[in-house]
Amino acid sequence: MIQVIFGRKGSGKTKRILDMANTSMKTAKGEIVFIDDDNRYMFDLRHEIRFVNAKEYDISSPDMFLGFLSGIVAANYDMNEMYVDGFLRLVEADLNELGGFFDKLEALADTHSLKVIISTSGPSDEPPEYLKKYII
Repeated sequence: MIQVIFGRKGSGKTKRILDMANTSMKTAKGEIVFIDDDNRYMFDLRHEIRFVNAKEYDISSPDMFLGFLSGIVAANYDMNEMYVDGFLRLVEADLNELGGFFDKLEALADTHSLKVIISTSGPSDEPPEYLKKYII
């Protein structure tokens, strides 16, 4: 399952995704990972949540990011939930052109019974059509 927190910059997306990750720790049946593009929020998460600064891995495309996520899943069979903050800064792509990426991500999530929550801003207040089905 994929869920997306979409909104303007400064609209509280990061606080919301941090709260969701911390709250999910109470009921999670497996491991949780939180992926960001810097270490700024590392200490805002419960210590049981694995924090990953994806910028340390030189990711520069949506396909590289999908491979990165796949590697995290492959390395940890008990992965249950993934939280991704600052999505567009990580994939370095135009949100309007990422429909195929989300199809592949959904296939990965379904195959591994994984819940993926992503926060992202867009170039406008209106998300691309393909993204609307994921917005929470």
